Amino acid sequence: MKDGLLQIFQDAYRELRPRAAIPDLAIQFFGFVDVNNTIRLREGKLIVRLSDLLEGAPEPVLRAIAHILFAKMYRKPIERQQATWYRRYVSSQHIREKAHLLRQMRGRKRIETPLGQVHNLENIFDELNTRFFYGLLARPELTWSQDHARNSLGHYDPAHNAIVVSRIFDQARVPRYALEYIVYHEMLHLKHPVKLRGSRRCVHSPEFQAEEKLFPRLQEAKQFIKRL
Repeated sequence: MKDGLLQIFQDAYRELRPRAAIPDLAIQFFGFVDVNNTIRLREGKLIVRLSDLLEGAPEPVLRAIAHILFAKMYRKPIERQQATWYRRYVSSQHIREKAHLLRQMRGRKRIETPLGQVHNLENIFDELNTRFFYGLLARPELTWSQDHARNSLGHYDPAHNAIVVSRIFDQARVPRYALEYIVYHEMLHLKHPVKLRGSRRCVHSPEFQAEEKLFPRLQEAKQFIKRL
């Protein structure tokens, strides 16, 4: 398989850069937490790491990965068919189940505490659960982020069944409705898991969006978050 994989990457390189000499290639399967693939150029050598979830993948999928990695590296357009091959494979139920299990095994989710200096996330979750979900949502792990993250204000991690909220909201100057909206949004992710539409992931389904609009001070919360 190793020689065959090398040939696949050499073929993909020639297709994208027919006039350039093929550099040395080092390709290995690596135990990433998720279905990740990377390519780097070091001292004239291309270092490729593929998720070990892709060992045994059909040849068209491996060729699609090689094409995508080289296209991204050399800023070439990615062929639609190649992208479709890859998306369909990694979105298949078999790969999604394996990826979910690996995230649980390999991923280290550092759970801090739901109790902040100003707000208790468990209390907020329970109040929202009663107001909007008839108390039917099982409470996941709730934790403040390790720092005052601005690039990720909140997220729900299904692999660890945890809602993480940025500590930037744990301040007296932050209106409670803004924090409630962040938690409410992540609770909707808990209620409406990511779905597949063909080979594409649907993160915010129509049902999700309809329920989000039920939040009483939605626009105020969004405006505050923009200013934040």
